[in-house]
Amino acid sequence: MIRVLLVHDTELMRSALTALLDREEDIEVVAESWESAPDRARAQRPHVCVVDVDCPGASRLPSRPVDRDCALLVLATTARPGSLRRAAEAKALGFVDKDAQPLQLPRAIRLMATGRRYVDGTLALDLLRAATAPLTPRELGVLSLAAKGASAPEIARSLRLSIGTVRNYMCAITRKTGARNRIDAIRISRDAGWV
Repeated sequence: MIRVLLVHDTELMRSALTALLDREEDIEVVAESWESAPDRARAQRPHVCVVDVDCPGASRLPSRPVDRDCALLVLATTARPGSLRRAAEAKALGFVDKDAQPLQLPRAIRLMATGRRYVDGTLALDLLRAATAPLTPRELGVLSLAAKGASAPEIARSLRLSIGTVRNYMCAITRKTGARNRIDAIRISRDAGWV
């Protein structure tokens, strides 16, 4: 029996995905929110953890809710290479497009439970793009705070930088994203899933 921990912040999605997986005779699924997932993972010791990389709780992805013996499979959408990059950095081994046929999810789970990788063909190009995201981790940190509405002085205080350094980062971010200004850089970066 393949033990699966399904992590999603939205109850309706957790229920729908659980119902889909419950039809499979060789898969036992438990669904949790991001908040309670770490405790459940310790208790259940799942073989595969399935997470929606675009849901709000996925910002916790780098501190994966699973142990090292558990394969991480992410549900993602195309044209969001930043989300895929975060998932890859969290050592995800499987990537399923949320627009895929329903049978693809159990198929991916079975492959991953045997130690193999799974990448949905529709996400392959975005995974390649994710590897070449133009912003450095520091630039992403500055941009994330800017996207939350922080001013240059607030960003400087938060990251312990000078205001001039923050402005230099914002100029580099604008140039690297091909944006017209700070707001456009935030929009482009959100669309790409970087912030």
